[in-house]
Order: sequence, then C-alpha cells, then structure tokens
Amino acid sequence: MNIREVVAGFPGSVQLDGLENAWYWSPAPGIDFAGALSADGLRLLQVRAADSYDHELAVAVLGFARDHEDAMFAANPSIGFEAGFVPPAGFAFDTVAATSPEVHRFYSYENPELMPLVRVVLPAYACEFSGEESESEAITRYKMLGKSRLLARDPVPFLKMRYANTRTKARSTNPGRGFTEELRLQQELRDMDGAPESFVEFENRHAKVWRVEWHGAWYMAEWDTKDGAPREIGLDELLEFAAARLRD
Repeated sequence: MNIREVVAGFPGSVQLDGLENAWYWSPAPGIDFAGALSADGLRLLQVRAADSYDHELAVAVLGFARDHEDAMFAANPSIGFEAGFVPPAGFAFDTVAATSPEVHRFYSYENPELMPLVRVVLPAYACEFSGEESESEAITRYKMLGKSRLLARDPVPFLKMRYANTRTKARSTNPGRGFTEELRLQQELRDMDGAPESFVEFENRHAKVWRVEWHGAWYMAEWDTKDGAPREIGLDELLEFAAARLRD
C-alpha cells in the first residue's frame, strides 16, 4: 500500500506546515487529523483531535514520534512511550506515547488494509505508563487518556486499586487491583473514616503498592515489602503522599 497516495486521497488532505512527509485533513467540522510517515516510510503516525486541535502541538508530537519510534516500542508492542518531549508554550506534557493498531483500531471498517500500518500518537506524561501494560490494559489506558485529544490536560496517572468499605459497602469487583482514576482513590480514602476493617490498596506505575486500613484512624503500610509495618497517618498527609507516589 502506498501510504502517501492513501492519505493524499483523504477529503481535504493538505501538506502539514512545519513537518516534511506529513499531512493534515478534516473530515468534518471539529474533527481534525494530522499524520506523518514514519522514518522508514512504512507506517503512518497519526494524531486525532475532537474540538481540540492545536497545529504546533500536532507538529511537535509527530516529529518527536518519528524520531523516537523505535525507542518508544522497544519494551512494549501495544503502547509505547518516550519521555523528554518538550511541548510548545502553553502545554506541560513531558512524553509522547503511541498505540499499536490492535489498541486503537482506527480504519478497521473503512480501510482495514490501512489499519495495520497506523500508529496513533498522543502527547502524554511519563507517570501515565508503566511499560508493562498488556494489550487489554493498553486499550484501557488509551480510553482513559481520551483517545489522543490534542489539548492541554492534567496527568491521568497510572493507578491500580483494590478496596472494600464496611460502611458504604462499596468494594472492587475484580480479583486483583484494577485501573481507576485518582479522584476515585481520593474519595475511597476519605470514605474510610469511621469504617472499621476497611482497606484501600493502590499501585503506581513502578509496581509499588501501599495498603491503607482504618482502625480508628488511617494506617498505611508499604504493602510489597517484607517489613512494611503499618503507621498511623493523617488524611491530609495520606492524600498528599498518594498524589506524590502516583507522579514518581
């Protein structure tokens, strides 16, 4: 397949200013795409934006992805990432990530021959990935990050959690720790107040795990070490500690 010819045939396709071998197209108002050939010319690196397109960010992300594609996918074929990205003014991203065709599924219906040649790229933060995600976990993370919206956003840290609350009766339904958002962790930690035998376990991208229990106060232990003895901790300190560990 000739990727140049395919992309040139997209409605409204034009050369992307600021980057060689790259294009911009918009199939509908508010839906914007930009894509660039990979360094070897064998794949299309693509960004997508829904009511959030920024030209300078698109050019910077695609250029960085082209230069670092091999490194990005060296450890994980499903979702790759590389830190060291310097975004345009107004953005705080420090990383560029990319997903495999099996994760993003773009063009699976309208152009199934093109889909295997496309890697969807997105601006991101290093704290959002572990490098050990399975394909199914990569799909979950891709959805949680907003499927490559090109706009300023706060980090969505890599976070897995397991919990049970004896007062609210809320509990995780999966057998192990599952992905969740930081606000949910904060809420479950707050809800432990006055709930004996409740617990929350949370895991960051480095596979470090902490367990918090309620015994008249909050007690926290580093759960994945042999000598992780519980210590009493105030709620404000606990919330600050959790937020910091999710950004390590």
